[in-house]
Amino acid sequence: QVQLVESGGGLVQAGGSLRLSCAASGRTFSSYAMAWFRQAPGKGKEREFVAAISPSGASTDYADSVKGRFTISRDNAKNTVYLQMNSLKPEDTAVYFCGASWLGRSRDWTSYKYWGQGTQVTVSS
Repeated sequence: QVQLVESGGGLVQAGGSLRLSCAASGRTFSSYAMAWFRQAPGKGKEREFVAAISPSGASTDYADSVKGRFTISRDNAKNTVYLQMNSLKPEDTAVYFCGASWLGRSRDWTSYKYWGQGTQVTVSS
């Protein structure tokens, strides 16, 4: 069992930056691939892939829409995964969720068994 708690969301102007954190409970954090997904208002229940990182942190993957602006990282000693978001755009406005998967790094949100409650990011123009 893994419990995830996101933090760091907020309101920022376009062009600004935010850093999201996702703190995990449990001693097996380093065994999980971690990812960030987002859900924008009015876009249904499907979560949009943002970024993912392998259990060791050696490999990462990004959606084309955030590549070059967002950076995912993790600190296994602190049981925490981060999402550094720079050059934010209004279209990045969404609730951001972190997920944990036994199945390896994936862009498919159904691969992730454990989820946090989400943190709201709002980017004003």
